[in-house]
Amino acid sequence: MPKKITRRSFIKKSTTAGASAMLGLKLAGTNSVFSKTSKNPDISVVKGEDYFQTTIKAVEKLGGMEKFVPKNAKVAVLANPQRNNPGAFTKPAVVKAVIRMCVEAGAREVTCISLLPEKNWESTGLLNVVKKEKGKLKIIDRKDESLFRTIPIPNGLALKSGSIMKEFFNYDVFINVPVTKDHAGNKFTGTLKNLMGLNSQKSNRTFHKQNWKTDVDSIRHLDQSIADLNTIVKPDLCVVDATEFIITNGPFGPGKLLKPKKVIAGVDRVAIDSYCCTLWGLEGKDIIMIRRAYEHGLGEIDVSKLNIKEISIS
Repeated sequence: MPKKITRRSFIKKSTTAGASAMLGLKLAGTNSVFSKTSKNPDISVVKGEDYFQTTIKAVEKLGGMEKFVPKNAKVAVLANPQRNNPGAFTKPAVVKAVIRMCVEAGAREVTCISLLPEKNWESTGLLNVVKKEKGKLKIIDRKDESLFRTIPIPNGLALKSGSIMKEFFNYDVFINVPVTKDHAGNKFTGTLKNLMGLNSQKSNRTFHKQNWKTDVDSIRHLDQSIADLNTIVKPDLCVVDATEFIITNGPFGPGKLLKPKKVIAGVDRVAIDSYCCTLWGLEGKDIIMIRRAYEHGLGEIDVSKLNIKEISIS
């Protein structure tokens, strides 16, 4: 049986030099676990009309879900059910595929953890998928600070501590399943920003200074805070919904839609977010949050240096 990390050991490790490891996740992220000499890519990108199958194929190209999920593991999935406007939430087909693959890999339990209410999961169609795939949904009251644990961020520049949901520590594996899209403040949402979904509402409010949508210093603070938060939590796997997403009026929409019909999978959040930026004419260096995460040593910002496997399926 996979060894579950305790809150005590997490706190102890997070306060040591480098804050090096947790769960099956890691503390203080590192560069991509793969390399150009590996038979597995850094990033797997699959395009197709069937989003369930593209998701499965994207993970298969990394070596399969069994590479990330040990038998009998408890798996936490963090999707984005933010609003039911097209391109503003993780597609049910993507979440369905992730849960199905975890179960087939031998997971004992697959739970979607969320700070957003059940009505969001229901209106986006995600609740129905979780139930049909025999997964679980655990809603955490984001206003109840007793349900969160304060975690020091030794390397934080704007954020000196995070407030991570206690439920998070009950799992062996963490899979990050965001939708990439526009954001009103820092322009871009992806793997890095999705981790705010683990942090309490009170703590997240400190990310947003006055005029955070328009003031440059406030936007920089938001981006640095997100990068800082990512130094204490590293997903075992990221599966990104880039099938269709809003490129205006984010993060809630409705907005102008782009439909690349792609699912991206990998471990390196900086690399994945940098790649996703290219889908709508941006570069990772254009987004302060991604640059700050790169400066923290969380991954590779230059997509030309990555081993990217990109295919299309019918």
